[in-house]
Amino acid sequence: MGAKSGAEYVERLNAEPREVWIHGQRVEGKISEHPAFRNVIESMAKLYDMQCDPALRDEMTYEEGDRRYGLSWLVPRTRDDLVRRGRMMQRWARATFGMMGRTSDYLNVAITAMSQASAYFAGNHPSYAENIQAYYEYARDRDLTLTHTLIAPQVNRSVSVGKLQDPYIAARVVEKNSRGVVIRGARLLATQGPIADEILVFPSTVLRNTEEDAPYSFAFAIPSSTPGLRYICRESFDYGRSHFDHPLGSRFEEMDAIVVFDDVLVPWDRIFLLEDAERCNQLHQATHAVVHMTYQVMHKNIAKCEFLLGLAESLVDAIGIAQFQHVKEKVAEIILALETMKAFLRASEADAELDEYGVMTPAWAPLNAARNLFPKTYPRLVEIIQQLGASGLMAIPTEADWNADIRRDLERFLQGRNIDAFHRLKLFRLAWDASLSSFGSRQVLYERFFFGDPVRMYGALYDSYDKTEYVSRVKAFLDGDAQ
Repeated sequence: MGAKSGAEYVERLNAEPREVWIHGQRVEGKISEHPAFRNVIESMAKLYDMQCDPALRDEMTYEEGDRRYGLSWLVPRTRDDLVRRGRMMQRWARATFGMMGRTSDYLNVAITAMSQASAYFAGNHPSYAENIQAYYEYARDRDLTLTHTLIAPQVNRSVSVGKLQDPYIAARVVEKNSRGVVIRGARLLATQGPIADEILVFPSTVLRNTEEDAPYSFAFAIPSSTPGLRYICRESFDYGRSHFDHPLGSRFEEMDAIVVFDDVLVPWDRIFLLEDAERCNQLHQATHAVVHMTYQVMHKNIAKCEFLLGLAESLVDAIGIAQFQHVKEKVAEIILALETMKAFLRASEADAELDEYGVMTPAWAPLNAARNLFPKTYPRLVEIIQQLGASGLMAIPTEADWNADIRRDLERFLQGRNIDAFHRLKLFRLAWDASLSSFGSRQVLYERFFFGDPVRMYGALYDSYDKTEYVSRVKAFLDGDAQ
């Protein structure tokens, strides 16, 4: 099959029913027609359609044999390959203003990297190396849309999941038989879970290497339609309103879901790691999957900064506040964030090297710095939008108000410095949806914890960063002074 179209994406979702619960009801019929998922599925379909656009063919896909595949499945062997794949990521990210954190390229590059590091999986069992390689080819050939889940339910974080009173709260192995491994319990969370073809159930990085943690240590992939697999969704932030009222939420609401495993059978050929906590903990680093995933995330983050810069300057221009120094300072903060992220990305490309598996891998140090910085940066950028819009972000009548008898009032009192009331209202509703709505607030929380607990991430950065050279310079200076 190779690179799929938007229509093929939608058709496959509808053809493979999955158990999805939202607002107290199970989703029945075509999921593409359900109000909570219809719009985001349409947005995803548009991304896939870009792969089939003749004008974008070489930018979005690559040819191998007699097929063309989505470029996010490419194994980069050179810096040119890496940058080419990055341009594809950039185009998708800009199409959504970076507001969709789980576009397919995020996990596609992870599976691609892991498939090349098959020797790592063989260290657990030889067949697992074959499984990850075969799964990469299977997913690439069908251009699967993937979601993933990593975290155990937050019941009592003062003890390991193996010491909880109920051993089946966190997803764990129930039994192993001739057909595969049976899993029971739950995981948090799966973003885009209900609208993905398959789910990757990968290890968290907090497993203790003890006998009691072994049943919770695994990595596998199964279809979302697998019997016993259940998605329980949070409240939808797409409230069925128009693009005028909720310009972002009505397009890019990805949905997050709890994942329940009700004695789910995972076939042996879908197991990548099993009951090896140490190997599970090192999976993303040892295979360099996290490096390629972070490289993809950087394109999303840059697109978000670009969007917020354009939004901020539009607000400034609309209400005539560019002359104030504090306004310039605030917009300059967004410029600094944008250029900093771009510099991190460029550095990772310039210093990219072939890894031990023959994959051209971006430099980790700048990407690691960027992924630690952005969770603190993004909330500040959103705060700037709030400060620039101020009370104007509360004076945002709806589309229904605009079409009512009070329209003359709105035309008079909501006009801007050089913009009519209609377009000013659309602009301020966009700023509200980016910074204050349920959708916008979720984006802030999402970025705060994108790669996990930021305090633990800072600690990991401190522990892993080689500081020896810089300490030696200071020591040499002090020793020289003493002489």
